[in-house]
Amino acid sequence: MTRRRVAILISGRGSNMVSLIEAARAGAFPAEIALVVSNRPDAAGLDRAREAGIATCVIDHKAHPTREDFEHAMDAALASRGIAFICLAGFMRVLTDWFVERWAGRMINIHPSLLPLYRGTHTHRRALADGVLVHGCTVHFVVPELDAGPIIAQAAVPVVPGDTEESLATRVIVQEHRLYPQALRMICDGTARLETGRVVFSRPWDASGSLHSPGS
Repeated sequence: MTRRRVAILISGRGSNMVSLIEAARAGAFPAEIALVVSNRPDAAGLDRAREAGIATCVIDHKAHPTREDFEHAMDAALASRGIAFICLAGFMRVLTDWFVERWAGRMINIHPSLLPLYRGTHTHRRALADGVLVHGCTVHFVVPELDAGPIIAQAAVPVVPGDTEESLATRVIVQEHRLYPQALRMICDGTARLETGRVVFSRPWDASGSLHSPGS
């Protein structure tokens, strides 16, 4: 089995980064976390990556005069290390069309809502305000439009009476840590791929499961 070389882009503590690193430790996992890149030198996730024995790279966006210069530096660092796929994990920079198109079909992101609902920020607050009974997270391919890329995988959680943003976020992030490695596995082993703007799956899956909220 050829393991695909993956880079994780972070700006902060990198909790989803850790879940990907842990999953990739399994010998049968089709991805190797080869690099963690941060645009912030003080990102806590850098230390966590180093402790796990992962190579790190800081490309400070403040040290580059334009977004394009920053992204060209980042692209060069990725290319020099033979990176095949990128995972965004709390990377707090809006990427230009040039970078997104250069990595089309090879860059994924995890978002804390059931897209296409609640694109952007404050997803848990907005879900609670709307009174939805099901919320969750989504892994999708990155496209130039924010949080609008083709969906690879989703996980749902119930919204319960008395939920706060914090309690709902805690429930969702548990699923994020399960879902992101699953989605990375799918794109690295060819189970899911991007074709003409849609995700194509190479095998069927069990469609019998469901989530009821409120539960019976």
